Amino acid sequence: MLDLQAQHAPIQPELDATLRATFQEAAFIQGSAVQQFASELGQYLGVPHVIPCANGTDALQLALMSLGLPAGTEILVPAFTYVATWEAAAVLGLVPVPVDVDPATYNLDPAAVAAAITPCTGAILAVHLFGQCADLEALRLLAEQHGVALVEDNAQAIGATFTTSTGQVWGAGTVGEVGTTSFFPSKNLGGFGDGGALFTRDEARAQRLRQLANHGQSRKYYHEHIGLNSRLDTLQAALLRVKLPHLPAWTAARQRIAAQYDAALLGHSRLRPPGRDPRSTHVFHQYTVQTPDEPGQRERLQQYLGAQGIPSAVYYPLPNHLQPAYAYLGHQQGQFPVAERLARTVLSLPMHPMLTTEQVAYICQVLQAWE
Repeated sequence: MLDLQAQHAPIQPELDATLRATFQEAAFIQGSAVQQFASELGQYLGVPHVIPCANGTDALQLALMSLGLPAGTEILVPAFTYVATWEAAAVLGLVPVPVDVDPATYNLDPAAVAAAITPCTGAILAVHLFGQCADLEALRLLAEQHGVALVEDNAQAIGATFTTSTGQVWGAGTVGEVGTTSFFPSKNLGGFGDGGALFTRDEARAQRLRQLANHGQSRKYYHEHIGLNSRLDTLQAALLRVKLPHLPAWTAARQRIAAQYDAALLGHSRLRPPGRDPRSTHVFHQYTVQTPDEPGQRERLQQYLGAQGIPSAVYYPLPNHLQPAYAYLGHQQGQFPVAERLARTVLSLPMHPMLTTEQVAYICQVLQAWE
């Protein structure tokens, strides 16, 4: 599914030199590389404020903390997503309210969002799942119309863009009040451990986020807010600085691989490729197909691929509204049919920038033979 050794090999001398320089500086907390990386990432994304933090889940929690919402406020979240999106709301005493998703793109369905907004709603938490933007134009309009915040979980779509009906090009994670990302090693821009960041265009919010991520303080031992200890290690920032300039080329490689998969699956009688929103670019954190919604079909495909030496993975096998941890919310099976069907049928194929044309051609040949 992922070959980090192959990805790192061409840049290993740069990584080694950076490690040595960081060890010599010996400023392992808030060293110079942290702010340098924040500035460079901000330039890449076109956003003025980047606040590094310890991981992507912390980033989501900090984003919601910065809104200052009272306990019990409802946060609209995708019914089909990784649990961290829900978790960040729940640990703050906020109420994650699931909303069903588009069956082709896997992202929030704006019509379902509109139907779910109530006077208790405080924010829409949009996830740009698998590398493609959610409908940012519709979601931002809904947030503005109802006076709620738009928060973006951009852990899987760094560098993706969305073109509006008026021709504006928006970067994923830079449109709402706050955007977040993760530098988990498997991400498109992955570190060598945990890491995350937040994005905002608002200077006052940026200052608040920096305080919240540093024990609620703006100067040592003086605490304006109840905060977290959530900092990006200097080592991680330094290594991410080496990797960031390579991200456009790695993204282009992922897109080429996806195009090969698309061509192979065109007209396939049993497999449905991921749908594309023509307004969004796609950076393909995952390439996720759908199998027939029949008992055992996904497992049969996974076993078939495995027998041919091809790995695959299920993201995600059980929707969050059916997870035991969220039983207290009282949701029942059948309430979010698209999310439940996706959980039964999705399967992600190998996707990383170091896959060769020959490797992808082999995978495509095997997929085309599956019936």
